[in-house]
Amino acid sequence: MDYIAHRETPLGRITLASDGERLTGLWFEDQKAYGSTLSEECEEREVPVFTATDRWLDAYFALGQCEAAPPVALRGTVYRRRIWNMLLEIPQGSTVSYGALATLYTERYGERTSARAVGNAVGHNPISLIIPCHRVTGSDGSMTGYAGGTARKEWLLRHEGIEISQGCKRGRRGTEENGKACQSQDVLPSSCACT
Repeated sequence: MDYIAHRETPLGRITLASDGERLTGLWFEDQKAYGSTLSEECEEREVPVFTATDRWLDAYFALGQCEAAPPVALRGTVYRRRIWNMLLEIPQGSTVSYGALATLYTERYGERTSARAVGNAVGHNPISLIIPCHRVTGSDGSMTGYAGGTARKEWLLRHEGIEISQGCKRGRRGTEENGKACQSQDVLPSSCACT
């Protein structure tokens, strides 16, 4: 049984989902793959993890900084869960390319993957915002797809202090050379995992 609730945010209405103990979904109501990990049995009900999620969302939207993330349970293939855990390692105010994630995945797990496969997994992230798929860009820093829409992606990155101009970005930790944006993170910091 899953429990759901709805919230209003500066970027539109979202739906929260939980197994009763952990957050299993956070989607903008008009995004691709909306509700993709919900079980067939759903009930609209407030559960404690939604209160923790509210605190996180309030801090993020008010300050651009995050409280401790609520506990999450990732539902997906092993491959997708690995990619989503890697997204948790991207520091706020930084971005990483799909290609860099593919390279890191291959190094970390000894399995070859492509930027396209990484993009597919990123696009099916069931817990938007908290698992920061908006921090993944094209190799040139371009605002390639985001299930919640590229306008939201740009808003989120600006909110985190990343300057976006002419399809490229320049962040607090990034620079720009020869007219091309450099990725602000080529390697992700130490891992952090969710179940």
